[in-house]
Amino acid sequence: MAQVAQDPAPFLRLGLGSAAWLASTINTLVVAEADASLAGEELMHCDVRSDNFCFVSNRVVLVDWNWACRGNSIVDIAAWLPSLHLEGGPLPESILPGQPHLAALISGYFAARAGLPVAQASAQIRAIQLAQLRVALPWVVRALGLSPPQGETQASRV
Repeated sequence: MAQVAQDPAPFLRLGLGSAAWLASTINTLVVAEADASLAGEELMHCDVRSDNFCFVSNRVVLVDWNWACRGNSIVDIAAWLPSLHLEGGPLPESILPGQPHLAALISGYFAARAGLPVAQASAQIRAIQLAQLRVALPWVVRALGLSPPQGETQASRV
């Protein structure tokens, strides 16, 4: 959310919340995001989603490790949860309850990117980021007990 605070225009263009709602919540969101624990020694994939799973016989193999690093592996789980929910899985907080900082981190990631120009990625990537933001934003709102976004259009309601 720190990136959204620096440049709110891409997020506001999405119509998921009004400028007034963002102004009233951004400090809380930025502080929560900053408090997310990223440090650790566990192996992290950093791009867990269903198209990176390969099913081989009775095993599942996680592929596409180009962003691998060490850190807090729970971040991998948190980052995967919006995608999981979009594919029929549970709400993120049913897997990671009591994780408002991770909800803020993941929401901030998608909020800072989904409204950027397509030329910087692709239309498909932006659409996926927006879909994941539509899961992640309500997650952080619920996790932090914030008021729901105001001013969104019916078509973009989270």
